[in-house]
Amino acid sequence: MASRFRSFALAAAALPLALALSACGDKKADGAPSGEPAAKVAPPSGKAWSDVVAKTEEGGYRVGNPDAPIKLVEYGALSCSHCAEFAKESSEKLLNDYVASGRVSYELRFFMLNAFDVPATLLATCGANEAVIPLAEQFWAWQPNMFTNLQAAGDPKIQQAAALPPAQRMQAIAQLAGMSEFFASRGISRDQGAACLADTAKADALAKQTETASNKYEVSGTPTFFINDTPVGTSNWATLEPKLQAAGAR
Repeated sequence: MASRFRSFALAAAALPLALALSACGDKKADGAPSGEPAAKVAPPSGKAWSDVVAKTEEGGYRVGNPDAPIKLVEYGALSCSHCAEFAKESSEKLLNDYVASGRVSYELRFFMLNAFDVPATLLATCGANEAVIPLAEQFWAWQPNMFTNLQAAGDPKIQQAAALPPAQRMQAIAQLAGMSEFFASRGISRDQGAACLADTAKADALAKQTETASNKYEVSGTPTFFINDTPVGTSNWATLEPKLQAAGAR
């Protein structure tokens, strides 16, 4: 375990932009909006609301009714175990009950906790917008394998990867962690993935998005949730679902 987190620090030190690293599961306690019960909204003809996906101006990926009266935003990190737990607990009900009703939209905004989140996010967002959230959920389920692979690789190899030029660094880290193989088996070809991992401008943009979330919205850990722009101070489905209902999704 100590070796794993020492490796995290070594790789994080090589990021192209300085990031104030945050914690997985470190949350502030806040309130939540309340409202009258919202009526269900029918999706466009021939579609379900889960088919309606868009990239937002904030760099997130939103599924559901863009005009939903209840807008749920998650700041999540692909390396965060609490995010993985939330995805496992919530995904089916959140999409099938709440998003499908047209009353709730769900937006995932990626947050970089450490250097491993950068290549993981570059690969998860390498294909079509519609694939991003499903790929993130699959990655969270696979996440323990990433930690196992990195620990098996050891510090010397991770140090070597971290010392490479930025365009090569993400590729090397992704290979050590097993990310390249994981995404290749899910429709992101190795050539496509390599091109996305070499996109240093996008890597810098992810770092800047994280900096904005930290400074503007005071996001200090993941997962962090907002309902209608109000931070709700929760990290699990058991406490988030009642807040959605209180906001009108009932």
